[in-house]
Amino acid sequence: MGFRVAIVGATGLVGGEFLRVLEQRHFPVDSLRLYASDRSAGRRLPFAGEEIEVAETDESSFEGVDIALFSAGADISRRFSPIAARAGAVVIDNSAAFRMDPQVPLVVPEVNPEDIRSHQGIIANPNCSTIQMVVALNPLHRVSPIKRIVVSTYQAVSGTGSNAMDELRQQTALLMDGKEEQIAPKVYPHQIAFNALPFVEGFLENDYTTEEWKMLQETRKIMHEPNVPICATCVRVPVYISHGEAVNVELSRPMSAQEARDILSKAPGVKVLDDPRANLYPLPIWAAGTDDVFVGRIRRDVSHPNGLVMWVVADNLRKGAALNAVQIAEVMVKEKLLSTSRRR
Repeated sequence: MGFRVAIVGATGLVGGEFLRVLEQRHFPVDSLRLYASDRSAGRRLPFAGEEIEVAETDESSFEGVDIALFSAGADISRRFSPIAARAGAVVIDNSAAFRMDPQVPLVVPEVNPEDIRSHQGIIANPNCSTIQMVVALNPLHRVSPIKRIVVSTYQAVSGTGSNAMDELRQQTALLMDGKEEQIAPKVYPHQIAFNALPFVEGFLENDYTTEEWKMLQETRKIMHEPNVPICATCVRVPVYISHGEAVNVELSRPMSAQEARDILSKAPGVKVLDDPRANLYPLPIWAAGTDDVFVGRIRRDVSHPNGLVMWVVADNLRKGAALNAVQIAEVMVKEKLLSTSRRR
């Protein structure tokens, strides 16, 4: 028996990944509804050999829906997620709207799948940068508890949306044509082509960005470590898809690079690419369109006896968003956590 699925934000970048991931992983979809804003209503999107018309999201959209996958921004999620949950759907929300709500589980299936059981109709999907970091760090944490994390991210423009990808293309073309004076940034405060911006989302009063603060708060919640020190610096770089992260972690005891490789090679959702002498290490272009979290450049931190350093890369639209949400739904199906009593 399949499930009745709705996607809110179906015409966005993550919405498109929802469609691809559901089809590629053969998720048991009995029926599929696609929703977006009134501007996108009427569009038709391909799924499983058919074309499905997109409708405008409204209060009546979720009657008879089992699973609602949301990726339409925090405002839409705050408005419609409770409506969907009251209608009987389990909402898996990709926005930041509910991530730090103590009543809403924040889940990465490779790390804390047991938290799914505590949901009250809404499950939060973490921030893309947080997801790939905790997938890489949690296997090490289980062996030698983490004492401190310092991370610098190199984030693709697709994390901002299709407008940012278009802006990078346009600026690159202008620069290659020698028309630098025609560059007029709109999506970002500065030119993104051939540049790096130490700015991902807005600045807070403590001079950290919201993205950096998300990584701190969300990691603590997912890993059930409310006091672990975390410091993040998030940078936007001129890459279309896949985030990179330089992660420095202090463990409870010394761990060799080889031990870390052995642990990570057996970890779910992780693929180790680590042979620097052969120039083998994770690259964003290799991660794009794939499901794994890639880890390489694993080495001892020469500044601390219990420290490790590594380079972590993943597709921010897939594992960082759509895939993680679908994996949450897959856990619910496998564990029979989706009620079918009201379906017929």
